Amino acid sequence: MPRFLACLLSLLILASAATQAADLADLFERVNPSVVVIQSQEQVARGTDQLAWRTIQRVGSGVLVSGDGRIVTAAHVVQSADQIQVSFADGSTVDARVIGSEPAADIALLKVEAVPASAAVARLGDSDGVRIGQPVFAIGAPHGLAHALSVGHISARHRGSDITGDFGLGELLQTDASLNRGNSGGPLFNHSGEVVGIVSRILTSSGGSQGLGFAVTSNQVRELLLEQRAFWNGLNGYWVQGNLARLLNIPQARGLLVQGMASGSPAARIGLRAGTVEVDIAGETLILGGDVILSVAGISFADDDGYQRVRQHLGGLNPGDSVTISVLRAGERISLTTTLGESD
Repeated sequence: MPRFLACLLSLLILASAATQAADLADLFERVNPSVVVIQSQEQVARGTDQLAWRTIQRVGSGVLVSGDGRIVTAAHVVQSADQIQVSFADGSTVDARVIGSEPAADIALLKVEAVPASAAVARLGDSDGVRIGQPVFAIGAPHGLAHALSVGHISARHRGSDITGDFGLGELLQTDASLNRGNSGGPLFNHSGEVVGIVSRILTSSGGSQGLGFAVTSNQVRELLLEQRAFWNGLNGYWVQGNLARLLNIPQARGLLVQGMASGSPAARIGLRAGTVEVDIAGETLILGGDVILSVAGISFADDDGYQRVRQHLGGLNPGDSVTISVLRAGERISLTTTLGESD
């Protein structure tokens, strides 16, 4: 009898596992049409005596969140891109543009003019209800392999600044689902088919997945991109402070070092200059030689709440309004001004 019960229990476990696998397969088929592959391209100048233009191409993922063509992705995939293309599950590819971005949370909002009939709109879940140990799955393009599924659990919940080391906003969900380059910007789903996070980054010593993946919570996406206006400036910057600020002779405690920018963006139109010389400092690759932004509309980045106040100010501007910034350029403080256009 004990042997019979053991066999029966084994059969029940196998049947349960098979049912769960079938359920996940059905769920994947339902939500996969909402996932997109994003390819971005950026022209950057590198060199000292003679500048050489180089093309940087990035591959990431995203998820369709509205029937009118709004797509959420990671800011670092598209923030300073000159060209963006989005590929849907049916193979169709369309151009996209950034209509909102919050680099401090590593999330951005794209817009495409045409959405294929086969595409599905994903539903954002309530990430406040996500529990440690809850099963989740990610769909994305790891190493460019489109619409790949990875399965795992929620491992922890963190403040963004605890992981990124910068002025990260909001909160991140940690997962042991396998994430790699190309997953960035893709959705993290719960087993109800709701998006509970947008993949942001991994922590790795090998360059590959080590079970330390992080996703921006869906509630942060909803608040910062969909409920508020998230101004896109097209700027890729690096916060400098402490010893690095002193080394670069920045005349205040904190500034934003310009690394690159999208052509035609507000950052480009105002006349900002990006760096051209790559250097390695404390294990990070920085691009030096560009402007350091000190203040925007009179709000200093040296203030503890400076970034938040600048964000609120820019989010309240309308086409025709002007923006003035103060930058450090070649050791001199100068002012730059531009007027916002209809597309900003």
